[in-house]
Amino acid sequence: MSNSSSISHFLLLPLADTRQLQLLHFCLFLGISLAALLGNGLIISAVACGHHLHTPMFFFLLNLALTDLGSICTTVPKAMHNSLWDSRHITYSGCAAQVFFFVFFISAELSLLTIMCYDRYVSICKPLHYGTLLGSRACAHMAAAAWASGFLYSLLHTANTFSLPLCHGHALGQFFCEIPQILKLSCSKSYLREVWILAVSVCLDFGCFVFIVFSYVQIFRAVLRIPSEQGRHKAFSTCLPHLAVVSLFLSTAFFAYLKPPSMSSTSLDPAVSVLYSVVPPLLNPLIYSLRNQELKASVWRLMTGCFQEY
Repeated sequence: MSNSSSISHFLLLPLADTRQLQLLHFCLFLGISLAALLGNGLIISAVACGHHLHTPMFFFLLNLALTDLGSICTTVPKAMHNSLWDSRHITYSGCAAQVFFFVFFISAELSLLTIMCYDRYVSICKPLHYGTLLGSRACAHMAAAAWASGFLYSLLHTANTFSLPLCHGHALGQFFCEIPQILKLSCSKSYLREVWILAVSVCLDFGCFVFIVFSYVQIFRAVLRIPSEQGRHKAFSTCLPHLAVVSLFLSTAFFAYLKPPSMSSTSLDPAVSVLYSVVPPLLNPLIYSLRNQELKASVWRLMTGCFQEY
């Protein structure tokens, strides 16, 4: 029986047993991380430099790209390091930092997706009040609230999780430090406090989900009442990318955390974790860029300008 005070490191789940597969996973993660960094970096640069993109929708999109960058930079580099050097170790403080930042960015992303849904609702259902409800000060306050709530949420979970005594070794069944995996190492009964906090968190997340669903019901009802086909197409083109991103984020996260215990396995759990921790930051820039002509034009101007300078 070991206590958390005597644990100096954790052992992460290796992604492969053979050296060839480890190097393959390293190359795969390297390609994914570079693509995510490039895509989100281009969106951040295009929105920051394009004055015509200084609108609430693109302001929140910039913040979403920052959360995507943060979440993928929290989990992937350590997995790449371990695959390249055939290692499983992560220090106790490194594990705590990974939990904190991952929960921070994921929580902020859910809050931002909910705010972006509100932005779409106001622009389509209450267009005359758009400037009042989503002025520059209101947008700044909502973005700050999303980041602050993510910080407090993450601080609570991290402090509570790592205050629990760990009595079942230090091997985690995941390729990065994740709260459910750490709870499995906790002594019996001592983890119930964190389970209750997780239950409350699930209820809050479900509240965001209900708000998004209700908002989109109202949005689609309003869009279908638009007389012109061009107007309906424009409204759908602004909503569908956000709806696709929300669906990708929530479906993978819900499947990862709400799947039956009988479906858990050492091979399935890491694959599911990749879906919600790595795939959304990779696909979000592509989803938004494909449907938004203004963003595509700004990204193209930014890229061609950089090439010409080079």
